[in-house]
Amino acid sequence: MDIKQLHALLAVAESGSVTRAAQTLHIVQPAVSRQLRLLEEDIGTALFDRNRQGMELTEAGEILVEYARRALLELDRARSEIQPPAMRLSGIVTIGLLPSTSDLLAGPLLSAVKAGYPAIKLRLVIGYAGHLSQWLESGEVDAALLYNPKTAPTIQTQTLLEESLYIVGSPETRLDTRQPVPLSALTHWPMILPSAPHGIRNLLAQACPGADFSLNVVAETNSMSVQKILAASGHGYTILPSIAVSGEVARGQLRAAPLSEPGLQRTIVLALPNTRRIAAAVRTVTTVLVREMKLTVSRGEWPAAYWRGNPP
Repeated sequence: MDIKQLHALLAVAESGSVTRAAQTLHIVQPAVSRQLRLLEEDIGTALFDRNRQGMELTEAGEILVEYARRALLELDRARSEIQPPAMRLSGIVTIGLLPSTSDLLAGPLLSAVKAGYPAIKLRLVIGYAGHLSQWLESGEVDAALLYNPKTAPTIQTQTLLEESLYIVGSPETRLDTRQPVPLSALTHWPMILPSAPHGIRNLLAQACPGADFSLNVVAETNSMSVQKILAASGHGYTILPSIAVSGEVARGQLRAAPLSEPGLQRTIVLALPNTRRIAAAVRTVTTVLVREMKLTVSRGEWPAAYWRGNPP
C-alpha cells in the first residue's frame, strides 16, 4: 500500500469512475486501474463493485476510504511542518465552527488569514458541538469551537466567552429583550428544541435537572434554521443563544427575551486535540480566530456575550 494507491482510491470513490479519476489525477486510465488492483490485492478483498452505474464502494472500501482520508491529511500536515525556515507558513487548517457563530466569524477569520498568512489554506466545517467534538478526536478537524464541553483527556480547552440563552418566538408574541423570562413560565408553552442529547437539551439538563421533562416539546429538530423558521411561523417557541437570532430580532422577524436562570448560559471554548501534534499553522489560525472573536465582542457585535478569556 502506498500514497499513489490511496490517492487513486479516493479519486475513484469521489468521482464514481476510473475515467474521471484519471482526469482528476492527470494520469492515464490504466494507471488508475492498476493502482486499485494492487491495493485490492494488498487488502485481500474487493473495494469497489463494478457495474453499469459506475464504481460503488463495498463495505470494506468505505472503511478504507475513511482511514485513507485521515492518513493523507496527516501526511499533508507533516509536509507543511517539514520545510525550511525561510519558507512561508503554509498548510491546510480545518476549523470547526458552531452554526450560531459561523455567520459572524467565518468572513473575518478568512479575511484575516488570507491577509496575514496567504500560504495557509483554510477549511471551515460547520457542525453542532457533539459532532465537532467527535471530528476533533478523529482528526477530521484541527481545532473547534465547542460549548459547555465535558472534561476529556483527549482534548484541551481554552475558555473564551459566555453568552445568555433566549426564548424565541414569532413577531406576534409579547417577548421583550428587556424582560427576562423564568424557565418555569415555559412549562405549558409549545417548544421546538433539538433532540436529546444534543445542544440546548444538554444545557437545560445541566442547568436545571428535571426541567427538560416538564417542557411541552411539540417538535424536535437538529437544524438551527428550522428552529427559527418554525418559531417565526407561530408553531411554538425555541431556545437559542442571542447571537443566533439578533439579526431576525432587529428586522422584526422574531421576538426574544433572555431566560432569567443564571445557569442557562453557554460557555464557548476553543478546543484542540491532546492526542496528536498541533502544527504551527493550526496554532497560528487559532490565535487569529481568538483575536477576531475578542474584537467582535469588544465592538458590541456579539449581543449578550461576556469575554472570559484574556481582556479584549
